[in-house]
Amino acid sequence: MSEKKILLDEAAINRALTRIAHEIIETNKGAMDMVLVGIETRGVPLAHRLAEKIKMIENVEVPVEELNITFYRDDLEKKFEQPVMEESKLNTIINGKSIVLVDDVIYTGRTVRAAMDALMDSGRPSHIKLACLIDRGHREVPIRPDFVGKNIPTSKKEIVRVHIAEIDGDNVVLLEMKEGK
Repeated sequence: MSEKKILLDEAAINRALTRIAHEIIETNKGAMDMVLVGIETRGVPLAHRLAEKIKMIENVEVPVEELNITFYRDDLEKKFEQPVMEESKLNTIINGKSIVLVDDVIYTGRTVRAAMDALMDSGRPSHIKLACLIDRGHREVPIRPDFVGKNIPTSKKEIVRVHIAEIDGDNVVLLEMKEGK
C-alpha cells in the first residue's frame, strides 16, 4: 500500500476553481466568444464546473466541449496494448473563439500538446489558454498553463491523483508514492 497525502480537499478544490473562473473572465475581458474544452477524462467535469462558476459571475452560458485526444497521443504504445482510436468531434464552431483547455493535472505537457493538435484539426480559434487544477512540473515540451489551481512540486517517484465526484465519487487531490520504484 502506498503512502497517501491529501493535497486539496473538496473545499480547496472549489476555491481553486472559483479563482480560476475569475482569472479566466479577467483575462478574456468577460465570457463572450469563449468555449471551455475539457480534456477527457477529468478535465470534462472540471470544465463543466468552471462553466457553472462563470455563469454565476457573468450570467453567460459558456459552451463546454469534450476532447478525446487518444488519436493524437505520441505515446500510445507505452500506455495501451490495443489503444482505442476515437476521433473527437466538437459540436461548437471554434473559429475565432477564445478557447480554454481544461485538464486536471499538467505533468510533461504531452497531453496538452495532443489536445492542441486536436483543436487545430477542428478549427482556427483566436487563441488557446490552458487551465489546470494541478501543475506538478517536469515538462518535456515548452507548455505552461495560464490558469493554475495549485502548483505542487513533485518528484518523478510521486503520483498526483485527482478524484472528481462525477467520476470517482469524491473530490480530493492526493499525492502518492509510486510502488516499487
